[in-house]
Amino acid sequence: MASERALKWGVAAGAAGLAALAVAADVLSPEPRRIVLCCLLALAPAALLWRCLRRLSLPAPHMESASHPVTPQRELADAMLALEACLEHVPIALFSIEHASGAGAVAPLNASARRLLAPGRASAPQQLHQLLAMQASGQRKLVSFDTERGAERALVAVSALTMQGSAQRLAALMPVESELEAEALNAWRELVQVLTHEIMNSLTPVASLSRTSCTLLEEASGTLPVDIHTDLNTALDAIARRAASLVDFVGSYRSLSTVPQAQVQRVLLEELFDRLAALLEPQWQGKLAFSVEPASLEVMIDPGQLEQALINLLKNAAEAGTQAQVSARLSRGGRLRIEVSDNGPGVPEALAAHIFTPFFSTKKQGRGIGLAMVRHLAHANGGTVRYARPVGAGARFILTF
Repeated sequence: MASERALKWGVAAGAAGLAALAVAADVLSPEPRRIVLCCLLALAPAALLWRCLRRLSLPAPHMESASHPVTPQRELADAMLALEACLEHVPIALFSIEHASGAGAVAPLNASARRLLAPGRASAPQQLHQLLAMQASGQRKLVSFDTERGAERALVAVSALTMQGSAQRLAALMPVESELEAEALNAWRELVQVLTHEIMNSLTPVASLSRTSCTLLEEASGTLPVDIHTDLNTALDAIARRAASLVDFVGSYRSLSTVPQAQVQRVLLEELFDRLAALLEPQWQGKLAFSVEPASLEVMIDPGQLEQALINLLKNAAEAGTQAQVSARLSRGGRLRIEVSDNGPGVPEALAAHIFTPFFSTKKQGRGIGLAMVRHLAHANGGTVRYARPVGAGARFILTF
């Protein structure tokens, strides 16, 4: 306080000095030399005034905090606001569930939970509420729920607590479908690489030796009895054909582990669909429709890999039904949504979780590669593919990028 008082006195002295020199300059106005002398003398009080004012203005923050002292209540309020902000933006969906067990009202607690229940994500929010209320406290479990992009898996954990005398549960839900798919794809890719490598190492010499044996047998046909020659020729020919077939069979699986790096470029979807329509029209004869909304919709993607994924889906559609439709539009969040649907019998509910698994097929001659390859291609371009329950009959696949 003493220092502040001295500064104020300094301000007053500086101002008084300037005022006195101004009066003197006015009185001595006919004499320029004395006026210049007054101006030079004014530098000293001006400097004093500037320094005092500058030092008086520095403690402003301290003065503000002094006028609003930090109280324990204010610290508590600030801590609560910080905690609420953290909970609001935590990347896990948090829900409160009424009662310690059994059914109870479920309410979202943060932004992640509200986004999960918003249009475009969970297709049946009430069913998701019931699913959360069914979970036992103190356990973690992998659950599955329907979204507008198909079934998604999520890790859920529930804990019980009592707040203000009322028993409640706190549920944390973390969707992990994309992470599980990526891990499954990597595991399958490594398994296919090992299997095809080992099988091809054995099959290739068998196929080569069988062809060589057929040639040697043909050359020695004159020295062998006819019946023995015929039996040997039939056996060796069967071995050669079967080995060649297995080499081709295993080679097709190898394609799952050798998906090339995506060559991303800007693609106008309408042009890509026009190329596919021209390619597939002889097969579909006007029963395949493409639509893009808006027509100027573009995407950064490998056009060859997207075409291959759509061709695989449409091949399945052609085997299942007589009509199909491919539509593209932007979904909520600015993501591209390409939907492929047909009028076939659809996928049985019990098999829907396995249709993207390599080697799994419901067809008599199927190899289980087509849909697995679609999933590989979608992931290679930063997207996902889901089987979604159709509103009516048929099958519906949704590619999201």
